Amino acid sequence: MAGDFDLNFTFVSAGWEGSATDARVLRSATNCGFHEFGTGRRRPRNYEELFNHMHAILRNAIERAFGVLKKRFPILKVATSHKIWNQVKIPMAAALLHNIIKALNGDEQWLDDQEDNIPPESFVDLPDGDEGNEQANNQGNNLRDVIAQQMWIDYQRHRN
Repeated sequence: MAGDFDLNFTFVSAGWEGSATDARVLRSATNCGFHEFGTGRRRPRNYEELFNHMHAILRNAIERAFGVLKKRFPILKVATSHKIWNQVKIPMAAALLHNIIKALNGDEQWLDDQEDNIPPESFVDLPDGDEGNEQANNQGNNLRDVIAQQMWIDYQRHRN
């Protein structure tokens, strides 16, 4: 899943196994038309600083969006007995409903007072899945550098 600074989900790719690397998922997303973007206020000195700054800002917004999404749809925090072809639809449906609620200016204050209706012992820990796959990690690093360098070129062009 990817999102924007307004906590809307802008890209959903469900169905990946837990062992899929971030690089593999990102490569698939970019092949489907996903592009990273962002703007910042700090003046970076090079493409790496620009990328790290933009990444930190967007990551904060994404983590907040996931927090709201999981609070609103607790099914995202537990293992289900649904068939796999139904399980992969749940995050997409949750993201879609989340965006609709946001578009309709839904009040999110009620989330702060909601009890967890699924016991925390039912929550599922997911593996990171990025260890031991150096080729995919290198591909991800190369893709990150290409994105960062293009961001730097765009940044310099708009700054002048």
